[in-house]
Amino acid sequence: MKKLQIRIKMADGCADLAPAKAHPDDAAFDLRSRAELELPPGRSVLVPTGLFIELPPGYEAQVRPRSGLALRHNLMLTNSPGTIDAGYRGEVGVIMFNAGQEPFAVKRGDRIAQMVIAALPEVELAPADSLSETGRGAGGFGSTGRS
Repeated sequence: MKKLQIRIKMADGCADLAPAKAHPDDAAFDLRSRAELELPPGRSVLVPTGLFIELPPGYEAQVRPRSGLALRHNLMLTNSPGTIDAGYRGEVGVIMFNAGQEPFAVKRGDRIAQMVIAALPEVELAPADSLSETGRGAGGFGSTGRS
């Protein structure tokens, strides 16, 4: 498989925070905080990463939560997964939400999220007067019951 090369730039003084995979077979790159800040309970905070990325057309970057932070500290990403479009050239930020009862301190260099690079199929939405029938039909929002 040919390796896709994605250009990145790190903010001044942030070279040590460049995204990296913890293991060669990991699906995602860890994103790190470039700031020291506190996440108050029940609030969302935009955490800067120092990362700027140049995605080619036909690709997106998905920013996803880290399971350990969710399990141990009740931290989640408000817009998960967050999408970074190919045309965006600003700093990648992570919108973190503290669902816990206590403030959570984020330190510079903390792994706060993970980023997956994904290829997008070329899609055209086609207006239609009707859609095909399925076994599920319009059932959603818990229509299959509890598992």
